[in-house]
Amino acid sequence: QVQLVESGGGLVQAGGSLRLSCAASGSIRGGNAMGWYRQAPGQQRELVASVFSFGNTVYGDPVKGRFTISRDNARNMVYLQMNSLKPEDTAVYYCNLRRATGTADLKSGDGYWGQGTQVTVSS
Repeated sequence: QVQLVESGGGLVQAGGSLRLSCAASGSIRGGNAMGWYRQAPGQQRELVASVFSFGNTVYGDPVKGRFTISRDNARNMVYLQMNSLKPEDTAVYYCNLRRATGTADLKSGDGYWGQGTQVTVSS
C-alpha cells in the first residue's frame, strides 16, 4: 500500500503562482505514472498533468503552457508548478500514482490517491 500526501495548496490571486508537492511512501515497480488530477464542485475529475517513469509528460489542454510537472524518483516526489493561475483553476487537486505505460492508462480512477489539497484562485 502506498500513501500519498499533498501539500502546497492555498489561496492566490489570478495571475499568481503556486507549487504543489506530493510525497509517496513507496513506489510501483515497472511502468508507472505520477500525476495530478483536479475536481471542481459539480464537475468531473480531470487530468491536470502526469509524468511517466520513463520521463514523458502529459498535460490537460486547459493547463498547457502554464503548468509544469516534475518528478524526483529518488525521493518518490512529484511537483506541479502552476503559473498564470486563473479562477477556473479553482479545484481540489489530487496526487495519483498508478501503473501506466501510455496515456490511455491515465483515464481511469485506478491507482493510489492522496487526500487532496484545495487551490483557490480569486479574480
